[in-house]
Amino acid sequence: MSSSELGSGATSGQNIDLKTDPKSVKIDVTGGTGVEIAWKDGHRSNYSFVYLRDACPCALCDDEREKSNRKPGQPPALAPGALPMFKEKARPSHAEPVGRYAIRFVWNDGHELGIYSWPFLREICPCETCRK
Repeated sequence: MSSSELGSGATSGQNIDLKTDPKSVKIDVTGGTGVEIAWKDGHRSNYSFVYLRDACPCALCDDEREKSNRKPGQPPALAPGALPMFKEKARPSHAEPVGRYAIRFVWNDGHELGIYSWPFLREICPCETCRK
């Protein structure tokens, strides 16, 4: 998938929280720039793929983050005395919608368990306004 656009999350007739309902979603797998979401409340979120991989919401990654006291999106710290090793930059080899409520990535490290729901993505928005 090169650059793709996914449609809106909720359908008419549902209770819609404009803050967590995307107007448009752009995923640039080929260029590797990340994900851009325009929310129906007018907010825009931009996520790098590295940030999203470090924020993976699957139980395995969530447990690892909890043990190391990290927030979603924070990279793991090096062990004391460890030398940094070359690690390929995280990027998905594939991205797909999960119903009308989420995105799932297949990462270049083989991981594919995380389902990134629209409310989760809005909650972890890395912009200055949301980080306050």
